[in-house]
Amino acid sequence: MFEYQVQKGDTIAQVTRQLNTNWETLRKSNPRAIGRSTKNGNWFLREGATVQVDNSFQKSLKHAEQQRKESTPEATSPVTIPHPRNNLLLMADAGPDNSEPDSQTSDPRVVQHTIQAGETLWGLAVKKYHVHVDDIMKDNGITDPKTLQIGQTIKIHLPEKTGEEQVVASWYGKDFHGKPMANGDIYNMYGATIAHKEIPLGTKVELKNKDTGEKVHAVVTDRGPYIEGRDVDLSYGLAKKLSLVDQGVGSLVMRIL
Repeated sequence: MFEYQVQKGDTIAQVTRQLNTNWETLRKSNPRAIGRSTKNGNWFLREGATVQVDNSFQKSLKHAEQQRKESTPEATSPVTIPHPRNNLLLMADAGPDNSEPDSQTSDPRVVQHTIQAGETLWGLAVKKYHVHVDDIMKDNGITDPKTLQIGQTIKIHLPEKTGEEQVVASWYGKDFHGKPMANGDIYNMYGATIAHKEIPLGTKVELKNKDTGEKVHAVVTDRGPYIEGRDVDLSYGLAKKLSLVDQGVGSLVMRIL
């Protein structure tokens, strides 16, 4: 099997081209990595999900590379799939990192992090520092994550805390229960999780229903909602705690923690 982890901004056309497959094959082989917009019916790939294609595709890539080498004898580099965010994995992913951040610079919002064995840019961004992968790459001039080395130090700009903001919230439940979210975890409709289009995955927030005084803490784990005019999708469990299940859509006050 050949695997690829879907990154922010990836399109179906890009991923199918990179894996040398077609949309129908990709969709049937990876149903949990595929979503469909309730707004316009368009299909999309879930950010953070891992998609797979059969070895036959990988073999075809190797065959194409061998042909290229034969026609260009001086070429010695292995076949690669051209994508600026491909191969974020340095070694096997060690899972969520709950350790303290590395040393800080004179700017309290900038952290110097030394790459350890098993760490990935995706894991650092989503599980530890709660920032966008693209921002880490941009801040450190990284165009190819494969060039990172264990022991290398990179700088990470921590997100600024913001004040309260009014948001329009809806909720999603059993249709997505047990399916992968944008952060790669499995969606639990009773969990303290929310979907947001832009806030970095892993960010903790507080949500309050001003009409009832009910308040909850949640973590951004997914992307959405994909209906115009809505800012946040709550899990069914959170919607119930905030008295939004019956009405479906309501106004909340959100604060990033």
